[in-house]
Amino acid sequence: MVTAACLAHKGSRVIGVDVNAAKVDALASGASPMVEPQVGELIAASHRAGRVHATTDPDVAVHESEGTFLCVGTPGLRNGGVDLSHLETVCRQIGTALRTKNGFHSIVLRSTVLPGTTETVVVPILEEASRKCAGSDFAVCVNPEFMREGTAVADFLNPAITVIGATDPSQSTLLRELYAWVPGRVFETSLRPAEMLKYACNAWHGLKVAFANEVGTLSKALGVEPATVLEVFTADTKLNISPSYLKPGFAFGGSCLPKDLRALSHRGRELDLHLPLLEAVLPSNQAHLQRAVDLILSTGKKKIAVLGLSFKSATDDLRESPHVQLVKRLLGEGCQVRIWDHNVSLGQLIGSNRRYIEETIPHIGSLLSGNLEEVVRGAELIVLGTREVSADTLRRYIHAEQVIVDLMNLAKDSRPTTSGIYKGICW
Repeated sequence: MVTAACLAHKGSRVIGVDVNAAKVDALASGASPMVEPQVGELIAASHRAGRVHATTDPDVAVHESEGTFLCVGTPGLRNGGVDLSHLETVCRQIGTALRTKNGFHSIVLRSTVLPGTTETVVVPILEEASRKCAGSDFAVCVNPEFMREGTAVADFLNPAITVIGATDPSQSTLLRELYAWVPGRVFETSLRPAEMLKYACNAWHGLKVAFANEVGTLSKALGVEPATVLEVFTADTKLNISPSYLKPGFAFGGSCLPKDLRALSHRGRELDLHLPLLEAVLPSNQAHLQRAVDLILSTGKKKIAVLGLSFKSATDDLRESPHVQLVKRLLGEGCQVRIWDHNVSLGQLIGSNRRYIEETIPHIGSLLSGNLEEVVRGAELIVLGTREVSADTLRRYIHAEQVIVDLMNLAKDSRPTTSGIYKGICW
């Protein structure tokens, strides 16, 4: 209803289709069948202007329009899966209508669906029912909605982002024209990123709510004013409320994050508080470390070069470095590991930094080498765990038979391009 109201408000002729006759009758008379601020006014004004119509017949709607927005529900099943029955039904109806329609038609998926649904469910049903071909006879796009109940009209008319997913830019013509007025950024992607984005947003929003609630719960139990903590916390737009850290990469480590997360969880247990989100961060981090181990072992390679040992590039801090833990696990699996790190020299490590590495890997000295070429050329698999070595340098040493595992999510122009196998841990 919000999509219909807002598109009509922006000048499009909109035909609402529903199986519920009461909803259709309401819309056909210029009334909104739902309660949402501004929707009723927009529908009434557009109805008076002749831009809003309604029907229970999808065949009529498809034949009298240039494109169809699929806004049906995709409710959750008891097992957590997604019920696609409503989507499948309307796709068959639209496909049947397209069978007898002349001219190109665009189908726009607004419903929230898991990645791959458009390609494996929507398109096959449409093609089977219409006996036509997606791409040449009709277009299928994904256009996720980012509207909140209570502020849906404002969210539609002033979106932070607008996402158009399609197999080819030529398929997005209708949506590009419809959204020519939007004030925010318009992102054009392929189908699967557009489908995944809504889930990423909702998961992040849920994570933020749970995080604020757990921080507030622990703060209150410790006699701290939660509002003060979170007010200052959100004022940091460099690291806290920003894109920082929101890029897939390797596990975190260092002397601060692991220690402080353990301290919060420990204090929560002492206060008899259940803080499942905060308590899950370190196990999640360990699971990500294990993914790297599994990825490397899955290749069957035993001679491993690890480039980068400190927890972060441009530092020699080895304390709780995930790279150190990675090496330890690979050694435990019988791998032959050689390590190069521009900033790490065993003879220069002092204090707690030296104690940590000697307790974790007592024989680390025999694994470290300052000769990058020797370490790289002697390996079957190279783990890229630092930005301290250039792609041009690595290209001189790497040969085609080697497997490269990137833990840094290096930019494409920073990756050593070879004819070998290049793997990312989560990209």
